[in-house]
Amino acid sequence: MNFKDYIRVIPDYPQPGIRFKDITTLLNNGPAYKAAIDALKEMIKDLKIDLIAGPEARGFVIGAPLAYALGVGFVPIRKSGKLPGEVIEADYALEYGKDKLAMHKDAIQPGQKVLIADDLLATGGTIATSIHLIKELGGDIVGSVFLIELGYLPGREKLNGINVQSLIQYN
Repeated sequence: MNFKDYIRVIPDYPQPGIRFKDITTLLNNGPAYKAAIDALKEMIKDLKIDLIAGPEARGFVIGAPLAYALGVGFVPIRKSGKLPGEVIEADYALEYGKDKLAMHKDAIQPGQKVLIADDLLATGGTIATSIHLIKELGGDIVGSVFLIELGYLPGREKLNGINVQSLIQYN
């Protein structure tokens, strides 16, 4: 299956010069969405994983079904102020702005093997911040998996040796 056929590219969103990769056209096609999750599962099947962590919000739609398919837990990484319990937080830069991410302090136990899943790897800011939070709680990062990777941006390099796998590449 050519998954790029299910990704809509929206020019000049959210600002001029950006060609936004809209995954909603893949998500609303049941067979394509299932095939994408199945393909991601196949890519990471040999990793030893206790938990999958996914950053808000599209990391939820990739990470949660992937965790379900693997029979492991899912940890949401949310924007500041969205989690009800005691949290740790870290600031980060997006490809077009700044924000803050948070995780529950009890979401990951020391030594748990964590895979990070998200829809898109661009500059790597969100994932680098997610890695920081997971490591702060004592989690062991076993890799990262993405529906889409923008190879013309420095995301992979920013992840500094973390195993990166992606289903769709734009170069």
